Parts: sequence; C-alpha cells; structure tokens
Amino acid sequence: MFQKLFGKKSSSVTPPATNMLLDDMSTSDILKRVRQIEIKTKGLSNHIFSGEYHSAFKGRGMSFSEVREYAYGDDVRSLDWNVTARFNAPFVKIFEEERELTLLLMVDISASSLFGSTKTDKRGLITELCAVLSFSAITNGDKVGVIFFSDKVERYIPPKKGKSHILFIIRELLTMKPHRGAQTNIHEALRFLNGIMKKRTILFVLSDFYSGNYKEGLQVAGKKHDVIGMHVYDQLDATMPDVGVIQLQDFETGELVEVNTSSLAFRQQYQKKFEQHVKATKDIFSKSRAELISIATHEDYVKRLQVFFKSRMG
Repeated sequence: MFQKLFGKKSSSVTPPATNMLLDDMSTSDILKRVRQIEIKTKGLSNHIFSGEYHSAFKGRGMSFSEVREYAYGDDVRSLDWNVTARFNAPFVKIFEEERELTLLLMVDISASSLFGSTKTDKRGLITELCAVLSFSAITNGDKVGVIFFSDKVERYIPPKKGKSHILFIIRELLTMKPHRGAQTNIHEALRFLNGIMKKRTILFVLSDFYSGNYKEGLQVAGKKHDVIGMHVYDQLDATMPDVGVIQLQDFETGELVEVNTSSLAFRQQYQKKFEQHVKATKDIFSKSRAELISIATHEDYVKRLQVFFKSRMG
C-alpha cells in the first residue's frame, strides 16, 4: 500500500457509494438498513455459527453446581468431605463451565475504512462481521460491547445483553463518524481497553491496521484477553491494476498523489508493500499470543469465519 511508498495510506479518488453514512441517510433509510443487516446476519448466526461460536470460546472456568452421591468412576479428588461426614456416605461436588462471556468489538472508523472498489467497502464488511459476531454472542447468552476508535476513542458502548442492544450497535456501526481529520491509532484504543476491562474478554479488533506502533498495547491485551484481529482490506489495497496515470487521494489527510500504474515496477512494489504489511501485522499478533484473520471486501466472509471457528474447536 502507499503508506511506505508515499508516507501515507492510499485510496481511490472516487469515494465509495455502498456504505452511506449519516449525512446521506434519513432515519427511515437507517432503520431499513439495520433491518436488512439483522435479517442477514442473525440468520447466519442462528443456522451456521451458533454451534461453532459456542465451541470456539471457553468460559472463564468452572463453577460449583451441586453435590451428589459418589458413583463408581468418580474422581475422588472431587469428594465433598463436609457433606460426606454429615451423611456418613461419600458425596462429590459437581462443577459446570461458566459460559457467560463478554464479547468486545474494537472497531476502526478512521476515514480509510470508507474505501471500497467493489459493492462492499471496508466499513460495510466490518458492520456485517460485527453483527454476525454479536448475534452469535447473545444467542450464547454473552454480553456485547463496542469501542469505536480512530486516532482516539470516539465512543465506548458498555457490554450488555439483548436483541435491542445489538440493533443499537448495528445502527451505530452504520452512522458513527470520526472527528474531522481523524487518522488511526490502535495503541490509544488498546490503552483504553486495558484500563477499563478487568475481566477476561473476547476481543475482536477490526481494522486495516495501518496505524502507529501498537505492539506494546496488544501484548498487554494478549496476556489477559482472548484477542482476535480481523484485517479487513480491499482488493485495491493489495494489487493495483494497469489504468495509466491516475490521482490517488488519502482519505485521512486529503493529500493527492499522481502515479503511473502502467509501470510494472510500481505495481510490483505496490503489491510487495501490501504483503510486507500483512506479514508485519501477523508477526505482531503472533508475538502477542493473538490470532489474525484477513478478509477482503470481495470475499465470502462466511467461509472465512467458518474456518476460523472450526480451527479453534480442535
């Protein structure tokens, strides 16, 4: 991508039209779009991901449930000596897994998230991914919260349960905009997270990860939380077609750059920079004991999520 070539992120001179934000949408438009996303993603979570989500994420531990009489084959280490002494017969403690979890979505809403060269831009893909994960979480009885960030934390929605809460989150995903001139600072968002979340959390970080150094913050989060990065990108982030001399505009700074895409050397360097960015991002997550999934806007994210969930079930 252009971050290394020109010192900034790239984007097309033509803004995407697929992910309308608040300025372009009436209240009825927003409600209609929320309903469309609900129907699509809730159906996916119910029919495809319900079992996978339940199996992929473990609870915080085991909690005491009840006692019962000892049966042949029970672990003697589970004997409840107080009850055994009281009834003069062996009784064992029964434990069950604590299933209630907290899912926290850390969502990049910097200007570059609006870029898209296909029918879906990055922000649109992020919205659907968040919706699928959220509906899967509440079906499992978990809480869901969101941290919206750019180069600062734009908004924090505390974790709650319930369908109405998820619909509220989807509406905010559609309409939330960063402050003017906002860029991307993942470290600041992670610093905020590490300050407010005291209990173990399932954390999904959704971004293109073109940010300043966030390695330290991610390492702190990785020691405490179950961290999964979702690297969302457009096909034009990865490869540049031969379309002659064009102008590219940085969504976050507004700066224009003229490039010659007919140059094979330029296109090769462009692709190489993207591959280096992906590798560097994977290395940061790996060293932080976190996972990373890369999903392009033109790909079927359902298959990617299925592969991810199944990989954790083994």
